[in-house]
Amino acid sequence: MSPELFAALPFLALSVTAVAVMLLIAVRRDHRLIAAITLAGLLLALIATGATAPPAPVTLTPMFQVDGFTSFFLALIIAVCIAVVLLSYTYLNQMDDGGPVEEYYLLLLLATLGAAALLASMHFASFFLGLETLSIALIGLIAYPVKRARAIEAGLKYLVLAGVSSAFLLFGIALIYLDFGTMSFTALGRIWDTNPPHGDIYALAGFAMLLTGIGFKLSLVPFHMWAPDIYEGAPAPVTGYVAVVSKVAVFALLLRYFALIGGYRFPSLLWAISLLAILSMLAGNLLALLQDNIKRIFAYSSIAHFGYVLVALLAGTPIALQAASYYLTAYAVTTIGAFGVITLLSRPGIGHDADRLESYRGLMWSHPWLAGALTVLLLSLAGLPPTMGFVAEIYVIASGVGMQLLLPLAALIAGSVIGLYYYLRILAVLLSPAPSLASPPATPKTSPTGGAMLGVLVILLFALGIYPAPLISAIQHATAGLARSRAIYLAEDNTAVTQSPGMPRSPGYDQ
Repeated sequence: MSPELFAALPFLALSVTAVAVMLLIAVRRDHRLIAAITLAGLLLALIATGATAPPAPVTLTPMFQVDGFTSFFLALIIAVCIAVVLLSYTYLNQMDDGGPVEEYYLLLLLATLGAAALLASMHFASFFLGLETLSIALIGLIAYPVKRARAIEAGLKYLVLAGVSSAFLLFGIALIYLDFGTMSFTALGRIWDTNPPHGDIYALAGFAMLLTGIGFKLSLVPFHMWAPDIYEGAPAPVTGYVAVVSKVAVFALLLRYFALIGGYRFPSLLWAISLLAILSMLAGNLLALLQDNIKRIFAYSSIAHFGYVLVALLAGTPIALQAASYYLTAYAVTTIGAFGVITLLSRPGIGHDADRLESYRGLMWSHPWLAGALTVLLLSLAGLPPTMGFVAEIYVIASGVGMQLLLPLAALIAGSVIGLYYYLRILAVLLSPAPSLASPPATPKTSPTGGAMLGVLVILLFALGIYPAPLISAIQHATAGLARSRAIYLAEDNTAVTQSPGMPRSPGYDQ
């Protein structure tokens, strides 16, 4: 086999599985069979990702590249998709809208294929193609329960969001192409290595448009308005997928793009990202304090968490790239686990998920295993030891301290303190006495596979929180050679004396 075909096997496995599911739906509708084929295809893609991870970057046409960075995040999003399939099977069986459920798995596979294309993108054309494949499939997934008004509303809102963000992205790409005549990330990096476009109005406007579009996708403040409503209206497994796969894929692409083009040589761009990070960390946590719906709480929490990981992006050193990758991994494990608990407690037939905070009162006494798992997940989201969330937060803080990001770090610490309050608020509700009702609600049917998956996630949170060395080693291998240190750009570029807020030049970096 050629190296290119070998490296493309995970993408081919996802594509073939999607086609097989589509053809089988046309011949025979069988929920169990379609779910089993989807799961088998995802497992095959995950095995192929691990087995075919190339020792050196492999170029698949000028638009895609498979390397350690691609393989690491591809394995992460496929693993999350497997968890979503396990959670979705029982959830869909309990839906009473009478509609078909098989197409759900086709949309899930297409969304995952779009996210995979994002991770390997080296060109604006492949970036946009992957993003649209992901977004269009997500519109259908969000609105899938056709008789649930909130789901339809959430799907329409995401449709509008996708159109607006795509318009900004296309305008930004067009301005950059107009100015430089290329849409290749590496070609842009080479051009700017020899002739940095300081003061170039087209480049700055293009960057601003791109940052706006990506801000919408990551729900960064002030582009966050859509997130709480969509989190609340979408089915619980889909909400977990949106919160993890779509955001992690976009942020991983941002890491690659920023590294390849040398975005650290643009002080104005760093100022803008610093402002987005600070606003997201503070506003996300403050708005979460006002919520009584657990899905909306996690929506605002997600906004804050991507503000935290932006601090590592701003630092830009190799250690900071590792910190960002570790933080995204911890976020993925924790968030999909949290929405897994919501999914297992939900009864879709009643028209909404188990998302009202009051419905979790006394859960520790009625469902101790689920409440215990949710407690661990909340502690990880709050960044408390001995969980992955604690290691991830310390990793990001250390990378920010190394580059003296004073204002973003102050916002991170303040946001973490605020976040601790509403996470403990949920924990207090779990431990409260159960309400005495004349007719207690029916106990939801808990999926054994979903419960087992939740147990695996809890074990991972503890194991990689206590002994994170294996994951850190894998991340170091994945990010090796992805980018030069931001310090090198500062030393090379004599115009970089004005930097992002709270980012003075460190004396040691010039050496």
